Amino acid sequence: MVRKVWVTVKPKSKRPAIALLEDGTLLVRLASPPVDGKANAELVGAIAEYYAIPKSRVTITSGLTAKRKLIEIQDA
Repeated sequence: MVRKVWVTVKPKSKRPAIALLEDGTLLVRLASPPVDGKANAELVGAIAEYYAIPKSRVTITSGLTAKRKLIEIQDA
């Protein structure tokens, strides 16, 4: 089963965190800057940790260079 989740990313945050917003979007605060894919790599790791799944099951479907991204999560 594939689950799709909209994510809003805030790079270069002092305190990394994940919050679920009222509209179902995840707000993810990342320490990494949005340079050379560092923030995207940290995002995949954070989402994998949040859902307690391996990083290999998390894919950024759209928004690689945007703050609003569509994430695809493969469930077991």
